[in-house]
Formats: sequence, C-alpha cells, structure tokens
Amino acid sequence: REVMKIRDSLIPRYAELIYNGFWFSPEMKLLQRTMDNAQETVNGVVRLKLIKGNCIPVGRKSDQSLYQESFATFEEDQVYTQSDAGGFIRLNALRLTIQALVEKKR
Repeated sequence: REVMKIRDSLIPRYAELIYNGFWFSPEMKLLQRTMDNAQETVNGVVRLKLIKGNCIPVGRKSDQSLYQESFATFEEDQVYTQSDAGGFIRLNALRLTIQALVEKKR
C-alpha cells in the first residue's frame, strides 16, 4: 500500500514530463525505472465494462494477489484480534502527542 501511495504521488510529475515532451530526459528515466520497479509483480486479468464512455472494472484475478479473503476480516480469528487496533492507534497517536507537547512549550 505504501509503494502505491508513493507511486500515485509521482504520477502527476510523470504525466507532466510526458506532456512537455521530456520522454528521454534523465528525470523521466529515473521515474520510469521507479514505476517499472513498483509494477514488477503486477500481473493478472482485469475484466472491464465499457458503458457510455466509462470504463468500469468489474473483476480482477492474479496469481500474485496480496489480497487473501481469510485475512480480510475484523472478526476474532488467528490473523487479527481487536486488541491489535489499540496498539496501532497509540503508536500512530504518539507523534501527535509529542507535537502537542512541543507546541505547548512555545
């Protein structure tokens, strides 16, 4: 997911370079290598529905999919327990707590 976020943040710059004709520039080569690396394990089949100028994905299948139905649950099981969320929330809130303490000292 984090790789996808970074890739998606680079796409506007990638498109800008193409639009401006910098296809063979050093920065384009760097971005292309990054995109190639991010997409290295992407494979499979996507079914699309074309309706009135829209392209809608209606199915997808891949041998290397990261999605596992048995993991996609918030019920009590071997993969996830509700107590996992507490630690995750506290850890992510830590930076905000520290920021508030620093700002309070100012």
